[in-house]
Amino acid sequence: MRARMRVALLFLAAAVCVSNAQSNNSSSINRQQQQQQRSIRDEAIKFNTKTKDTCTMVVSGAGDYTRLRVSCKGPSQGQTQGRSYYCDFQGKPNLCRGYNLNPRHYFTQMMWDMRKLSHACQGPKVYRPAMCKKYPDEAQMTFLASWPKTTIPKPSKPVQEPRKPVVPAQNKPVTTPKPVKPQQQPVKPQPGKGTQTKKTTPKPGKTTIRPTEQTDSKASRIASEYCWKSFHGVCSYFISWFQN
Repeated sequence: MRARMRVALLFLAAAVCVSNAQSNNSSSINRQQQQQQRSIRDEAIKFNTKTKDTCTMVVSGAGDYTRLRVSCKGPSQGQTQGRSYYCDFQGKPNLCRGYNLNPRHYFTQMMWDMRKLSHACQGPKVYRPAMCKKYPDEAQMTFLASWPKTTIPKPSKPVQEPRKPVVPAQNKPVTTPKPVKPQQQPVKPQPGKGTQTKKTTPKPGKTTIRPTEQTDSKASRIASEYCWKSFHGVCSYFISWFQN
């Protein structure tokens, strides 16, 4: 009986030790995470962009979300000061196991991508660090806002030449086609009949008789009646002379 009691006490003591060890382990992990969260919030990450802009990454909490602000200032050129801008990102990276183990390295991987840009706020809208790349968008840092607002210039449209006024086409008068005369086919000669050519007899023209011609004919007619044949010319001359 006493032996059984000793065994039970031994098992109970071992269980208590295991539970204490687990609690101590979990508490230590929580302490490490809290320390890392404090370190990432207290110690800013600094870097330079491709155009020598000096940038600072500051992490803060906003309820269940983690917020990141990237502030940059460009180098001054002579008397003109360099440009200044910032942008905010927000997400729930604590859903990623790798972030909980090393949150500073999560933002360090974001910094590696930003320093390759000419403008730190003109990068991708959603950053996916390699340690949490397989997690959904909710666990990633998403672009929230920026100042001044970054606008992507639109491609300039080609200048269109002014269009010439369209002159309405004038309707041409409709011309009716002239009727085509049917071509007369040559008449084939019938067998046995020669080709007959019609003779055209000229019409006698009207001749106007002059008065001298009328007297001469009258005188020659009288001379043929009353004179010898050998004296016709002389008789007709004298007769016409008397008549005139």
